Amino acid sequence: MADKKFSFKKVNFSMPRNWSWKENKKDQKFVKYGDNNQFPAELIDLYNRSSIHAACVNAIVEGVIGKGLTANEEIYLERANAKGESWNDIFEKVALDQKLFGSFALEIIYSNDRSTIDVYHVDFSTVRSAEKNEYGKVPGYYLSNEWDQQKAFMKQLEEDVIYLPTYDPKKAAEEPHQLFVVKNYRPGQEYYPLPDYIAALRVVELDTEVDNFHTNNIKNGLAPSLSITTFTNGSDDQLRAIEEQLNANYGGSGNAGSLMYIDVDSPENAPQIVPIPQNGADGYYTTINDLTVQKILTAHRITSPMLLGIKTEGQLGGRAEMIDAMQLFQ
Repeated sequence: MADKKFSFKKVNFSMPRNWSWKENKKDQKFVKYGDNNQFPAELIDLYNRSSIHAACVNAIVEGVIGKGLTANEEIYLERANAKGESWNDIFEKVALDQKLFGSFALEIIYSNDRSTIDVYHVDFSTVRSAEKNEYGKVPGYYLSNEWDQQKAFMKQLEEDVIYLPTYDPKKAAEEPHQLFVVKNYRPGQEYYPLPDYIAALRVVELDTEVDNFHTNNIKNGLAPSLSITTFTNGSDDQLRAIEEQLNANYGGSGNAGSLMYIDVDSPENAPQIVPIPQNGADGYYTTINDLTVQKILTAHRITSPMLLGIKTEGQLGGRAEMIDAMQLFQ
């Protein structure tokens, strides 16, 4: 009697991301921003992957910027630094950092005679704070684009990472390069801010997972709809080849509705094809999606989805609601 062969596939259950913004000062010359020192990068990742969250952030930033900065004499706004950036160029970057991270940073460079300054925007995700001195003040900040590779250069921190003292115009003579940092107050946070939507991080992550669910349902259209059992009692290599052929010929959205052709030597060797009934998960995820959108909007204090161009099903008109929502939002 031939040995029976069974093929099992591992089922992966993804664990939710463990968000950590804890400030870690242990054995470092700088204070870690999160346990892995990557919390700002994680905020950027969510911003890039969640369409609803990104729309909220962008809408608020655009509202903050409005028509830009104005001055009695516009010439004062034309040049912020030697790169030719205007103050409105700086303002746009600052507004996004303030919303995304709850903070922003500017590099201040004094002229040789200390009579004028150049101001440059600094990506706040690159900033790490030095520990406070005996007076409870942060003396300066470390800047690097490679905090994810910090172990490789930790022993040479002072040589490989830029250090800028905290902005203090009284020390302009001895410190011509300084960093001006503005951050929101947050109870329990000594060094780093938290964005105002911090309580909704898991909901924003859920929004990206709902998108993944629907994308994978389309791309892997074969998997949830059919169960195919063959009776070849083949080797592991043969079974793997059959699986690869099925995936290549019938998997994915491009093969939806295509014909399946099978040729066997006898009826008893024909594969068994059993349709798998849908479990209604698509409807469940639609409901979850609606709840997710509402919670993300709430976290950003956006009073109506209409402000983002999201039409509520069954809603008629909406002009009066739009005006009221805009006034509340502002």
